[in-house]
Amino acid sequence: MTRQSFAGRVRETLLNVAAAGGAVCIIVVLCAVLFNISLVLFKTGSMAPGIPAGSLAVVREIPAGEIRIGDVVTVDRPGRLPTTHRVQSVEPGEGTARVITMKGDANLAADPAPYQVDRVRLVLWSVPGLAYPVAAAANPLVLGGTTLGVSALVTWVLWPREKAGGHVAA
Repeated sequence: MTRQSFAGRVRETLLNVAAAGGAVCIIVVLCAVLFNISLVLFKTGSMAPGIPAGSLAVVREIPAGEIRIGDVVTVDRPGRLPTTHRVQSVEPGEGTARVITMKGDANLAADPAPYQVDRVRLVLWSVPGLAYPVAAAANPLVLGGTTLGVSALVTWVLWPREKAGGHVAA
C-alpha cells in the first residue's frame, strides 16, 4: 500500500466531488424530462408572503383537467411573460380546455381576464431568494468562467504524474 501525497488526496477528493456533481446533474435533467418539471423565477411579490419576489419554484406541467381551485399555477401568455397565481375558479372550455380565473395572494383583485388553458404548470414547491443566484448563473460570463474552471480542474486531476523513480504514472 502506497502513501498518497496531500496533493494526490486533494485531486482524488476534487475528482470525486466533480463526479458526484455530474451524476446529480444527470439525474436532475432526466427527472425534468421524464416528469415535465421545470423552474420558474419570481420577479414580483404578487404571491407573497408564501412565494416572495426572488423565489425559485419547481413546477410540473399538467393538463387543464387536473387544475383544482386553490392550486398555484403558471399560465403562459402569448407575447408576454407567464403569470403565476392561485386558481380562484375552474370552468369548462372548448374541448379539453378549461377557463380559469386567478389572483395573486398579495393582490387585492383577481387578474383582469380569465385564461383559457389546455395545460398549465403546477407549482410543487418554492425556495425564497434562490432566483437571484440561478439568474446570475445564466450570465454568459459566469457560464464561460465555470466551463473554463471545470475544464482546468479535470485536466489537473487527470494529468499524468511523475512517480518517484522518474516514471510517468498512466
